[in-house]
Amino acid sequence: MAFNPLIGVRGGDMATAAKALLKAVVVSPRKAGANYALYLKELGRVVRGNSQLAAEPKDRRFSDPAWQGNVLYKRLLQAFLLTQKELGQFIDQSELTSKDKGRAHFFASLVTDALAPSNWVLGNPSAVRKIVDTGGDNLVKGLKNLVHDLRYNHMLPSQVDTTPFKVGVNVATSVGQVVLRHEMFELLQFTPSTSTVMQRPLVMSPPQVNKYYAMDLSPDKSLVKWACDSGVQLFVVSWRNPTLEQRHWGLTDYVKALDIAVNATCEITGSPDVNMWGSCSGGMTLAAYLGWLAARGEHKVANTSWAVCVLNTEAAIEDSTLGLFSSPEALRAAKARSRRRGIVTGEEMASMFAWLRPNDLIWNYWVNNYLLGNSPPAYDILAWNADTTRLPGQYHCDLIEMMEKNPYVNPGALEIDGLAIDFSQVRVNAYVVAGLTDHITPWRACYGTARLFGPNSIFILANAGHLQSMINPPGIPKSYFFEGTANTEDPVTWAAQAQASRKEGSWWPHWREWIQGKSGDWIEAPKKLGSRKHKPLGAAPGTYVLEK
Repeated sequence: MAFNPLIGVRGGDMATAAKALLKAVVVSPRKAGANYALYLKELGRVVRGNSQLAAEPKDRRFSDPAWQGNVLYKRLLQAFLLTQKELGQFIDQSELTSKDKGRAHFFASLVTDALAPSNWVLGNPSAVRKIVDTGGDNLVKGLKNLVHDLRYNHMLPSQVDTTPFKVGVNVATSVGQVVLRHEMFELLQFTPSTSTVMQRPLVMSPPQVNKYYAMDLSPDKSLVKWACDSGVQLFVVSWRNPTLEQRHWGLTDYVKALDIAVNATCEITGSPDVNMWGSCSGGMTLAAYLGWLAARGEHKVANTSWAVCVLNTEAAIEDSTLGLFSSPEALRAAKARSRRRGIVTGEEMASMFAWLRPNDLIWNYWVNNYLLGNSPPAYDILAWNADTTRLPGQYHCDLIEMMEKNPYVNPGALEIDGLAIDFSQVRVNAYVVAGLTDHITPWRACYGTARLFGPNSIFILANAGHLQSMINPPGIPKSYFFEGTANTEDPVTWAAQAQASRKEGSWWPHWREWIQGKSGDWIEAPKKLGSRKHKPLGAAPGTYVLEK
C-alpha cells in the first residue's frame, strides 16, 4: 500500500543499525559509563520496590492485573521499562548524527521489543495462568500453531483466521457487473441504489499491492455502497494479480490501462469526463495518468479524491522509519533484486509491513497463537490484508525510481510513453484524506499531496491509521477528523490552525457533500449496466479478484 515496504531492509542495513548503536558507545564513552551507572542505580530501586515506573495504559502487552499486583511480575516489568528508557535516553544524548541516532533507535527497539517479558512463557502471567487452567494444553496447541506457521506462513505468526470470509459471498458483495475485461484489469460498474444519479461518474484506482475490496468489505463499512447510496455512478478498477509472465508490466502500462478504463466509463455513461479516486500506490499511478493527460493536452478528469497517498516522496522518506535505510545503495539493490526475480511476492511485502509495527503485527500474535494457544481472530480487514497480491518487477522498479526522482515535484523527471511529465500543468480539484496515526504514509507527507494541487485543495485528517482512515463509516465510536484547505506550506501549522475545525464522526458525509457538488446534474439512473459496446461479462466482484 506504500512504497517504503517495497524497498525492504537488507541484512546490511540491520548491521548498519547495530553498528550505529555500538558507535554511540565508542563516540561517547563517558556518557555511556555515566548512563550505565545511572541505570544500575535505578535498577536497584526496582529491585527494592521503590521504582514508580509503569507501562503506558494503552500498552496491551501489560494489561494483565498481575503486572501491577504481583511483586515479581511488577519488578520484571519495571526492569524492562527501565532498560528501554535508559537506552533511548543514551542514544538521544549521544554525539551521533541524527540519522545514526534514528538507526540506533530502530535497532534498539527491535531488540528490546523482542525481549519484552510478555513474549516468554514464564514471563507472561496470562500464559502461566492458562498453563495451570488447561494443564498445559495451551502449549500443545501453541506448538501446533507454530509448526503450521513455520510451514505455511513464512515463519510469521498468523494474524487472522480467513476461513469465514469468502470474496463475493460475505465480503465484496456490492451488486454490479464486470463491463470490461482487459489483460491488466477488470472494470466493475456498480448498480445504482438511487432512482437518480449524478451525470459525471467516479472511477476508482485502487493500489496494485492489495485487492480493491478493502472499499467493499461488508455493507456497514463499504465505501462502494456509500458512494452508490450518494448517487455516484461508480466504476472500480480491479487489478489483475500478476505472475512472472507479466514481469514487464510497468508504470506506463498501468497508466494506459487507466486510460482504457476511463474511456470505457465515458462511453457507458455518456459523460465527456470523469472524477477519479486514487489510493496509495494506485494514487501514484493516477498522478502519472493525470500528468500524461496534461502532456497530451487531454481533459478527461475533472476532480480527484486521494486516500493515504504520498506524491511528494521526499517528504515520505524524511518522515518514516525506513527513510533511514533508503540510501542509493539500498534502492539499487532493491531494483536489481526485482529485475533478477521478476516479481515481488505479497508475502515479502506483508513481512515488511509487519516489521514496521512488530508489537502489533508480530509479538501480539506470537503471544496469542503460541503462548496462549489461541487461534488467530476472524476479522474481515485482516482477512483482506492476508489476501495478498504480487507486483511486476518492472512496476516495482518504477516505484523505486519515483522515490529517487520525486517526479511530481520535479518536472521532467518522469516520462510516460515518451512524454515528459510536468505535474504543475495538471489542473484538477482535489480532496485528500490522511490518517493521524498512519505509519505507512505519514499524514504530513500526505499533506504535501494536497499542496501539489494548490491552496484550495481540501485536506482531511482522520484520527486513525492507514486503512482505518479509509474504512471510516459513520457510527464508529470516538471517530473524528480535521478539515480545511491546504493554504499553508507547513503541515504542523495547518494542524494547529485546524484544531478549531475538528468534527466528530466520519469524514464520509463530508466527502459525500463535496463529490455531489463536483459531479454535475442529476439524471435518471440507468436501468441496465454496461452498454452495447461494453456488455456485462459477469457479476461483481469479477474473476481477477479471486486469483491467488
